[in-house]
Amino acid sequence: MAAKSTVEDAIKNNKVVVFSKSYCPYCKKAKALLDSLNAQFVALELDQIEEGSAMQAYLKEKNGQSSVPNIYVNQQHVGGCDDLHAAHRDGKLQKMLTA
Repeated sequence: MAAKSTVEDAIKNNKVVVFSKSYCPYCKKAKALLDSLNAQFVALELDQIEEGSAMQAYLKEKNGQSSVPNIYVNQQHVGGCDDLHAAHRDGKLQKMLTA
């Protein structure tokens, strides 16, 4: 259950959390967008954390998404890379980041 509490603490204690894998091109693209917006975010690289696979399994249980990046803003599940970019295009992401 350490994985569950790590995930929940990360979501609760950070404005933006990206559950990521260091080699994933979609994760890199999502983090690059957040960087370009000067958004403060925490990226947890699941392939570099001992509990990473358990954390990913818990995220699937929590929000139904098994892939990375798995992104939360203001404790709200945004989705993956395409979802983040869509939220950026329609102005929703900027509102979430300034809320």
